Amino acid sequence: MDVSHAITVAKRRRSAFSRHLTAYLFISPWILGFLFFTLGPLGFSLTMSFFDWPVVGERTFIGLDNYRTMFMDDPQFWESLWITVKFAAIYVPFNIVMSFLLALMLHHASFASGFFRTAFYLPSVISGVALVTIWSWIYSREYGLLNFLLSLIGIEGPNWLGDPNLALVAIIIASLWGLGGTMLILLTGLKAIPKELYEAATVSGVRGWAQMLFITLPMLGPMLIFTFITSIISAFQQLTIALLLTKGGPLGSTYFFAMYIYDNAFKYFDMGYAAAGSWVMFAIVLALSLIVMRWSAAWVYYEGEVRPSDGERNA
Repeated sequence: MDVSHAITVAKRRRSAFSRHLTAYLFISPWILGFLFFTLGPLGFSLTMSFFDWPVVGERTFIGLDNYRTMFMDDPQFWESLWITVKFAAIYVPFNIVMSFLLALMLHHASFASGFFRTAFYLPSVISGVALVTIWSWIYSREYGLLNFLLSLIGIEGPNWLGDPNLALVAIIIASLWGLGGTMLILLTGLKAIPKELYEAATVSGVRGWAQMLFITLPMLGPMLIFTFITSIISAFQQLTIALLLTKGGPLGSTYFFAMYIYDNAFKYFDMGYAAAGSWVMFAIVLALSLIVMRWSAAWVYYEGEVRPSDGERNA
């Protein structure tokens, strides 16, 4: 009896192992890709950040000197970080608000909604080089479309990319042109809200802005917090548009933190210092994301989530 039981257990274990092995074989391409192309480079860059790592020459371990130099002896670090923070402070709320308004209009549109959904989303899939080419023509002082339209109403167009006070604004506008991805996420969230909630609210006499405030926004909370975090990440990683459109100018007014890291790596060939900058960016983005997640816990509710009552919380 014991022998037959042992044989049965062994067969079950082999069967379970076979099932698990099949599952792991199916996900092995992702696991290998993550190990070799994500986790591996992350660990390698962290190691580089503790070295004086020139492209050609001897690599010397210097501990935390790269970080100390960056925080205490490099004013360019703080200037580029401040420009990035200003960009993020304007870009993130505008990106979310404009995406939400477009999603709301498309959600209630009854005519050609598919066409407009495609039209709004299409710019977000255009490559950075093509995007810069388009906006270079739009912003051109001599033959730009924007200044031409302003001239039609008697306004002399400014030098959008040559004025330090306007260059950052120009970068923000060009970046907002690709908000179609965020819009599509919010549109999906709007379509997932049960219509019964609005019908019940209407019967109860709740209309207009009250439905928006007490139904739409709370139900859209998880989507909003997701787009908020991804917008922060996108803002701190801003590089392509500024690098190709203004090259960090004029007078360093669009010299973003990502461009600072890029120059250290590929202009000054100090890979260790650039890796340290990358990890500083990672730490900043991680800290901001954790703060947002912590803050969102007070007002974002997920389906199926059960929260303790006041009595349980105080117990």
